Amino acid sequence: MAEAKHQMHKGMAGGMKSAYSGHSHHSHMVADFRGRFWISLIITIPVLFLSPMIQGSLGWGESVRFAGDLYVLFGLSSLIFFYGGYPFLKGIFDELKSRKPGMMTLIAVAITTAYLYSSAVVFGLSGKVFFWELATLVDIMLLGHWIEMKSIMGASRALEELARFMPANAHKLMRNGDTEDVSISDLSIGDKVIVKPGEKIPADGVVVEGTTTVNESMLTGESQPALKEASNEVIGGSINGQGSITVEVRKIGQDSFLSQVIELVRKAQESKSRTQDLANRAALWLTMVALTGGTITLFIWFVLMSKGFAFALERMVTVMVITCPHALGLAVPLVVAVSTAISAREGLLIRNRAALEKARDIQAIIFDKTGTLTQGRFGITDVVVLTKEIEKRELLRYAGSVEAHSEHPIAQAIASSSEETLPVEGFKAIPGRGAQGRVNGRWVQVVSPGYLRENGMAVANERVGKLSSQGKTVVFILIDGELQGVIALADVIRPESKQAISRLKKMGIRCMMLTGDNRQVAQWVAGEVGLDEYFAEVLPDEKATKVKEVQSRGFIVAMTGDGVNDAPALAQADVGIAIGAGTDVAVEAADIVLVKSNPLDVVSVIGLGRATYKKMMQNLGWATGYNAFAIPLAAGALYKWGILLSPAIGALLMSLSTVIVAVNARFLKVTK
Repeated sequence: MAEAKHQMHKGMAGGMKSAYSGHSHHSHMVADFRGRFWISLIITIPVLFLSPMIQGSLGWGESVRFAGDLYVLFGLSSLIFFYGGYPFLKGIFDELKSRKPGMMTLIAVAITTAYLYSSAVVFGLSGKVFFWELATLVDIMLLGHWIEMKSIMGASRALEELARFMPANAHKLMRNGDTEDVSISDLSIGDKVIVKPGEKIPADGVVVEGTTTVNESMLTGESQPALKEASNEVIGGSINGQGSITVEVRKIGQDSFLSQVIELVRKAQESKSRTQDLANRAALWLTMVALTGGTITLFIWFVLMSKGFAFALERMVTVMVITCPHALGLAVPLVVAVSTAISAREGLLIRNRAALEKARDIQAIIFDKTGTLTQGRFGITDVVVLTKEIEKRELLRYAGSVEAHSEHPIAQAIASSSEETLPVEGFKAIPGRGAQGRVNGRWVQVVSPGYLRENGMAVANERVGKLSSQGKTVVFILIDGELQGVIALADVIRPESKQAISRLKKMGIRCMMLTGDNRQVAQWVAGEVGLDEYFAEVLPDEKATKVKEVQSRGFIVAMTGDGVNDAPALAQADVGIAIGAGTDVAVEAADIVLVKSNPLDVVSVIGLGRATYKKMMQNLGWATGYNAFAIPLAAGALYKWGILLSPAIGALLMSLSTVIVAVNARFLKVTK
């Protein structure tokens, strides 16, 4: 027993520990980059003021110079290099250790070269100081990484959100028949707990006493409340309906349903985090160009041209510093910032920019049914009158009057569809079978097919049979003991779903659906909205597997869902899209959130993805493309004709590239 309790603590607490530590790590990184940026930016102001090259460019000359100013400049620049540049100096070791040089390596090489060379100039070497270049480069890169970390922070919250579905306490049934409120961590296998109406079930188990309906839609995807009687299994975290039940605990800790979902989400998120972004790939090539170009420049001028070491070294440093353009650090983050602002206006919350880039290549979209293509609530789809004694409107009024006294989702759907309700006398719920009461002096019963079977009543109607074959929930209306009509209900399809599917198919994207509902329901919904394919009766732990299956066909896959059971699939997909009205778990596991809960916004996601990627490529082209012009000039390729790119001109070109990148990002638009 003690071991079982230990396993529960270990299973749930262990998963939560990794979630909280991951969230804390991301928050710390954002705060760290933000703090280093502002402090470095403040120190940069006097660095620019004291830099001879900046002074000369502004025409200040010797008027602002003072004894020891270069040593003050050296001291301030050292603070920026070691404090502001620390993340990049640390990053180069991490990248080289993993044999994946990227942005950190490029930045570290540039700022180290500028710092060491400029320091040597301060202490006697002939040349020009690049401290202003070092300071501004560190500032820009810190700003870029701060923006980047803010845009992707939050993915680690998914695991901690899962725990919130479990109640904190349970009503444990003691041996003497009394109940005692205990923490769910104190429950053991074999314990019995009482679950009152409206409460969350505290653990996976089996009903041993009582009858009720349980809302499991956020956990299993099944839209219809499930009838639970003795010997039926229940899932921890699902919501009990009207009846009070006694549940025997069968699974705890790592074996519980939620713990398994936590593990699925964690694994899927970890597998996706290995993807490198575009800027890192560009940085890798620029690092190679910087090191190779700088070395060749030094060799040519010092060895082949015999221009002297000081001149050759200055050329080499100019090449290596210019190779790391400031614009590269902002090329992607600026587009992300602009696209985030645009997406907010469009009702799209972007949580993972790498996934947004990939959205442009989506080839297949898998939709969850409940709450995504549908509204996640019951509504009347058909009313069949079986006799000539009553009209459809009156049938609905009688049924709605009785059901208005029940809190069952099906009853509420019927009641809300009735234009008016009448007083009811002697209302009584029939557990698991319906409700009844006297309306206008007539005995009205709204019952399930099970009630008819138990009472030997048959319905020979072709239309009623068709409704059942479509997987719709069918209830029967009896008035004074005579069967008068049938009401069919189903999860209401969102009015935008059909239009969204149509537009996606025109874009050449294959549209699919995953659902925990039965095959008849899935087939009906698929036919209504025009899906290419559907997967029915899919268990929660199978959803991520289904996504993998579609990916194995060679498709780049997007998954759209809203429930806890969708979280692993959202994390597994190339692009995870959550409906904003869904659970926090689904939202946190997704890359993109549709705030308006509108399937049509999936089309906007793809349009934004394409536009964003295009702008990123344009910016990376501007940020790195100017090197093709600047590096040869910095190396002295046209020195023979008297053309030599000075550090000041290099700075001007670098600034121009940065401005172009910033302006270009502002022209980002969403194409639908």
